[in-house]
Amino acid sequence: MSDATEANGTTGEAEVAEPGRDTATTAEGTEGTAGRHVRVVLVDDHRMFRTGVRAEIGQTARTGVEVVGEAPDVDQAVAVITRTRPEVVLLDVHLPGGGGVEVLRRSAALMADPEQPVRFLALSVSDAAEDVIGVIRGGARGYVTKTITGSDLIDSIFRVQEGDAVFSPRLAGFVLDAFASTDAPPVDEDLDRLTQREREVLRLIARGYAYKEIGKQLFISVKTVESHVSAVLRKLQLSNRHELTRWATARRLV
Repeated sequence: MSDATEANGTTGEAEVAEPGRDTATTAEGTEGTAGRHVRVVLVDDHRMFRTGVRAEIGQTARTGVEVVGEAPDVDQAVAVITRTRPEVVLLDVHLPGGGGVEVLRRSAALMADPEQPVRFLALSVSDAAEDVIGVIRGGARGYVTKTITGSDLIDSIFRVQEGDAVFSPRLAGFVLDAFASTDAPPVDEDLDRLTQREREVLRLIARGYAYKEIGKQLFISVKTVESHVSAVLRKLQLSNRHELTRWATARRLV
C-alpha cells in the first residue's frame, strides 16, 4: 500500500512516491540497465503528460529511472523536490506560480549542494530562445523539447545526472549565441504583455497550426485556445491571425 501524500490544487496534485513504489526488479534482483539508477521528480502542470512520461521512463527495472514524485506548480514542485532530494528534476518551463525559472531560483541551495546536488533538465513544448536562455541562466543543466523520444529522454536524464549539459541541437545554438554576447537581450514591451501560455499559442498560430492541433499540443481545449488567441490579438492590437503571423515573424518568434 502506498503512503504517498497528495496536495490537491486546481491544476493537479503534487505527489511523493514511497521508496520503490514504481520500482520493479529483474530475475537477478538488480535494478536498471547496466546497473544505472537515477531518482527523478516530474514537474509539469498537465497531469496527463506526467502520467505519460512516468509510463514511458518509470519502469525502473528496464530504464533505471525511479520516479519519486510529481508536481503541477511552483510551490508544490519546491516542496516535493525538497522532501525527496532527487538527482534529476524534469522541469516544464511554463508553470502556475512563476514558471520553471522560479522553481530554479527557489532550489538554488539544492543545486549548489556539493555532496548531493539536485540537477534540472527542462522538458517543454516551447523551443523559444528566451525560454531556453532563461532556464539555463537559472541553473538548469539542459533543455529538450517534448518531441523527444523516450529512449533519448532516458539517456538525457542520465547524462544530466553525471553533470553533462544536454540540449536538442537547435536549442544549443540559442545558448551559445546568448552567452557569447555580453549584451543583455532587448526588452520587447509588446511581447511582455503576453502571458507564457499566450506566447505558446502565438507561436503555434504563427506556424500555421489549427486551433484543434494547438489544443492537442498544449493539452488544452479548443475553446481555451480561442480565448488565448482573442487575448493576444487584443493586447497586440491586431485584427486577425494573418497580422499575428506577420508580427511574430518580424520578431523571429516562429
